[in-house]
Amino acid sequence: MSSSHISKDAARTARRVLDMLRSDFESLAAIYRDSWRVSCALVDAQGRIIAGTADCGGDVDPASAWKRAVRESMRWGEPFISLCPSGRVMWALPVMHNAVQIGGVVVDSVEVSPENGDFTPAKIREAAGDLLALSEEFNLTNDAFLRTRRIAARRESERAEAIHELKGQSYQSIRDIYVTEEPALIAAIKRGDRPEAREIINRILVGIYYFGRNRPKLLKSFLLELVVTMSRSAVEAGADPFGLLGANYSVLADIARIDTEEELCSWLVSTLERIMDAMRAHRRYPSNVLISEALKYLQEHLNEDISRDDVAKVACLSPSHFSRTVKQTLGVSFTDLLARMRVDRARELLSNSEMSLIHIGFECGFSDQSYFTKVFQKHTGQTPGEYRRNRRGSFK
Repeated sequence: MSSSHISKDAARTARRVLDMLRSDFESLAAIYRDSWRVSCALVDAQGRIIAGTADCGGDVDPASAWKRAVRESMRWGEPFISLCPSGRVMWALPVMHNAVQIGGVVVDSVEVSPENGDFTPAKIREAAGDLLALSEEFNLTNDAFLRTRRIAARRESERAEAIHELKGQSYQSIRDIYVTEEPALIAAIKRGDRPEAREIINRILVGIYYFGRNRPKLLKSFLLELVVTMSRSAVEAGADPFGLLGANYSVLADIARIDTEEELCSWLVSTLERIMDAMRAHRRYPSNVLISEALKYLQEHLNEDISRDDVAKVACLSPSHFSRTVKQTLGVSFTDLLARMRVDRARELLSNSEMSLIHIGFECGFSDQSYFTKVFQKHTGQTPGEYRRNRRGSFK
């Protein structure tokens, strides 16, 4: 039996289950009405009302609209919100028995009222989410199934975005894609940035599927190489290597049985999630190593326009975590650290070169001469010119 469609032979069974759920639905409807001042209806798989009420707003065929809304909710794994023909808003979600949709819960003809704040778009989303939470609480729907559908929908959306982005790239081979995307993926994994890592994985997948079509062995070899790279990056970032070894043994057994593109995509993304979980559970990456990488980057790019976010990526940390780590390790903010390093570089050039003050300011990342003077004086008590004259006088 399909998870999204009830055969005629199962219709009577579905109706019996809906009748048994009537009491739970009525309890849900009472709570929901008290909370949101709107009514909801329990409908069967054809959109016919079993219990409760729903204002159709003049729709000549409300059952079809409700049936379609419930079906879309089942597809995306979350409440489906839409405009009904009357110009008002409706939302719906599936009622399920195991993994089979047997009906739905619908709210119809709610007027959007941005002026009085009753049902703004944000409030409608909140109300729809509350209906889902109540339906899960009263066991009217299968929360595990819907969660799986939400994950699948999100991955499909991310993949579509990656396909769109790939059209603007000029990759010539799988290796070209891999070499280009690997550094960013490693950095995202080390700093624990799941959304960024997923986005990169999707770009890689789209590309290697394109170039690896009709060559399944080549495709799998690159995916395995990717798993090894991700695992190594996670271990470097503090994950337990023995835990990852056990997880990856299972992963290698799984890939041998996978044949379709969809299954491979799901396998790789699930593997990424396991690796990120292992890293989060056992992260022990020493902060002095992370700060050392950041300091090295700063020294090499002092003459450039450097932002905290740029340096945080090098240190494989989120910007906020990087700021805290700098403060805890060095006792200064990132802004002060950068200023001190630039002033130190300027002091060196003022003492050991004949470069002009303007040139030295630019060389140390100060785009404005007056700002250079202000920052330098704050940290040394002297202007750059005074510092140079005093240093030269001390050597006579």
